[in-house]
Amino acid sequence: MSRTVTALYDTKAEAEAARQRLSSEVNVTSARIIDQESNRSGQSAGSLNQVPMSREDRHAFGEGIRRGGFLLCAEVTAHQDADKIVHLLEESSSVDIDRRQEDWRREGWSPQAAQGPAGGMASARPAAGLTGGASANIGESGRVMAEEHIPVVEEELVVGKREVERGGARVRSYVREVPVHEQVTLREEHVDVQRRPGSGERLSSADAAGLMQDRTIEMTETAEEAVVSKEARVREEVVVRKTAEQHVEQVNDTVRRTEVDVEENESGSGERPAFGGFSSDRGTSR
Repeated sequence: MSRTVTALYDTKAEAEAARQRLSSEVNVTSARIIDQESNRSGQSAGSLNQVPMSREDRHAFGEGIRRGGFLLCAEVTAHQDADKIVHLLEESSSVDIDRRQEDWRREGWSPQAAQGPAGGMASARPAAGLTGGASANIGESGRVMAEEHIPVVEEELVVGKREVERGGARVRSYVREVPVHEQVTLREEHVDVQRRPGSGERLSSADAAGLMQDRTIEMTETAEEAVVSKEARVREEVVVRKTAEQHVEQVNDTVRRTEVDVEENESGSGERPAFGGFSSDRGTSR
């Protein structure tokens, strides 16, 4: 029994890289890439019509090819682990087909409702959407099986750090003029000229000759005045310093995770329930 794995890509290079990795890590029977040119002939081996999938998926992938996408189709053996295949396609740049269909709907595109296999085919191949736009189909004769996915999600506590302001100091220096008052004693000199009456004494000729001569007397007055100068001295210093310290803070919070309880229905006929456990060859539904 074989399984068909499909994944849509925006570029051919991405589709080629995914095909090479899938072929190198998984036992691939055949792998081909369908684009606009190869899909024009609906009956050729490279067309979308030759890929076993539901009409709904064929309509969606066909729209992706029409818009320039590249569809990777690979046939793998049924014993391959589906989780490994999904993981390989998730690591590639595959298109999330569900999200892409939502974008197309906003543009006016209408999806085709899911229908049964066309042409009265005896074997049904239910398509199962995988995360990242990939889908896996498994050949199975008889009835169409279906399954639904419950993602198990678990939150992880991520503790980071950020800097916040807790205060500080702002020191500003400026110059201010302060009036001062000092006293200084200054000395001044004054020249005083006075006339006094003579004694009337008679002088001899010799004394008169000695006194009657040209004479000049000069006397200079002096005075002190205040001279102001300034001297600057360092009176004190203001030191602004920042220190750092570390401490350990305990962070307590809660995280959520999905818990799944499985209840199996007991059947008296011994048959497995329609939505019970699946083997590794099951298909997954979108």
